[in-house]
Amino acid sequence: MVSIETLSAIDNATYLQKKEIADFLFTHLEQYGDPHADIMKCLDYALDQAVDKGGFTVMAREDGKIVGAVIMNRTGMSGYIPENILVYIAVDAAQRGKGVGKKLMKTAIDMSNGNIALHVEPDNPARKLYESLGFTNKYLEMRLTK
Repeated sequence: MVSIETLSAIDNATYLQKKEIADFLFTHLEQYGDPHADIMKCLDYALDQAVDKGGFTVMAREDGKIVGAVIMNRTGMSGYIPENILVYIAVDAAQRGKGVGKKLMKTAIDMSNGNIALHVEPDNPARKLYESLGFTNKYLEMRLTK
């Protein structure tokens, strides 16, 4: 049985809690992932108690082991930039197709105040999940890396 847990700034997450989440995401994001250090920075931002930062994480666990995770960051903006950005979501390959991703997303959507943006590669199978939850593709994202 999969259970859902959440962490936010008020929970005072420990380094080991953050590392467990980052380790899971680093492994299970596969080709859509980032370096471990970047995932830890995202968690620090989401779980920091500073006024100008914030967000939360949602985890799915089975038998005490993380089988899915989401990190949502608050942007501190609204209107022209959504209030929240879903930075990472991953589900263990053995759990895919069982509704774990949908449970994670629904919990994250319920916990968010305001609109949510996310980035998804066109070939990512998770795109269908996002669309089924009401996400639309309004813009083509472009980046300049300096």
